[in-house]
Amino acid sequence: MNGTVFDFKRFAVHDGPGIRTTLFLKGCPLGCLWCHNPEGINIKLSLWFFERKCIACKSCVETCSFGALTAALPGEPFIKIDHDKCTRCGDCVAECPTKALSFDGYYMSVDEAVEELLKDREFYETSGGGITISGGDPVFQPDFSKAVLSACKERGVHTAIESSMFTKSEILLSFTECTDLFIVDIKLIDNEMHKKYTGTDNRIILDNFKQLSAVHSEILVRIPLIPGITATPGNVEAVASFVSETAPGTSLELINFNPLAESKYHTMDRDYEVLMGLEPLTEGELDELYSILEKYELNPVREKKI
Repeated sequence: MNGTVFDFKRFAVHDGPGIRTTLFLKGCPLGCLWCHNPEGINIKLSLWFFERKCIACKSCVETCSFGALTAALPGEPFIKIDHDKCTRCGDCVAECPTKALSFDGYYMSVDEAVEELLKDREFYETSGGGITISGGDPVFQPDFSKAVLSACKERGVHTAIESSMFTKSEILLSFTECTDLFIVDIKLIDNEMHKKYTGTDNRIILDNFKQLSAVHSEILVRIPLIPGITATPGNVEAVASFVSETAPGTSLELINFNPLAESKYHTMDRDYEVLMGLEPLTEGELDELYSILEKYELNPVREKKI
């Protein structure tokens, strides 16, 4: 069984307790306009062009027999990619002398993924950490994700997943046997806004949270704070109220906006306009939103500082 992977992150301290290694899988059912890992949305591999590495030798254009690559006009990035024509054969990647072309992911077997994750086992044991599967969303590749989680759990390693919970309830609940901690996003309570900014209905997500919290106690709810969209007192209060009413005492964390993904959007030739000019919330603004949580029966969690 193979999975489609796009990254491993070692010494991760924001993806669960202790020191962890996070495995990032491609494929996500949501299309959030602010996605920090846009390369993880589409499960299919995609070709990336790194303009700064390109020496305009045009060897990739000459190598591609499908017409997916063309030399750009003067003043534009050296190479243009027609992703509809690209077959992902990899010939151009192999031919490029400066590695200006690469795929945004790769295939990996369960055994290979587990072997890579367990390289850091000593850190897990000394810090109370473990492994986390993120993405994308692990529920988009459920069989592969559960096989990796089960293999790690059988070896005594703490396991966690980060998920939007947008999936069939039976798929989400099937993760409870191999997952110690569920880190789940509840981005917006207003369904129309949720559809506008993520492309999906949130009723499945909210219903799945109810079902998950009824059978599993180790859950961390996160609200990604996007200025003017999710980072409003009204939305934070609505999420807090829903979580408190559904599962009192649940841990809830506010995740500040991170603008560092802009370079990825540029590399992928994707629109970043909706996020242009947005800045992370100040400590004072975070304090105001966290103060909202005090009136509810929750366990507020503040993002770790390293």
